[in-house]
Amino acid sequence: MGDPKKPRKKYERPYKPWDRRVLEETNRLAGYYGLRNKRELWRMSYLAKKYRRIARELLAAPEEERVKVEPIIRKLQKLGIVGEDATLDDLLDLTVDQFLERRLQTIVWKKGFAKTPYMARQLITHGHIRINGRRIKQPGYLVALEEEETIECTHPACLEEQPEQKAE
Repeated sequence: MGDPKKPRKKYERPYKPWDRRVLEETNRLAGYYGLRNKRELWRMSYLAKKYRRIARELLAAPEEERVKVEPIIRKLQKLGIVGEDATLDDLLDLTVDQFLERRLQTIVWKKGFAKTPYMARQLITHGHIRINGRRIKQPGYLVALEEEETIECTHPACLEEQPEQKAE
């Protein structure tokens, strides 16, 4: 079972962290999405890598074992990472960008509650963002499609700038 005091890592570091191409790409993604550190990027990269690995293993498996792919595809559809008509081949094309787009921090920024991803992160960590009436303080929370419409901001600056959001 494992020792509860020693949780398993949820990320993997890159094989060549000081390679110029890797540094430029990670810096670009961390800056665009307003990540606090590279570990947040590595965690989303690990998720994408995990689902791609599962898809490769299922493609190599016999036909009768491929029924295990349905719950995985449904989970990713619920999160909005893959489309409604996704297949096993679509799981092979997963990228870290698709997971970063579904983070609460990115969605708050893209909905217009915040002007920058850094401002969105601050609103979330200070407790001004609610989903279904629940306060979420984790910028890395992966938002499901049905939860996306229920995101609301309780900060006075958000209420002044977004009157049409409250009317809908």
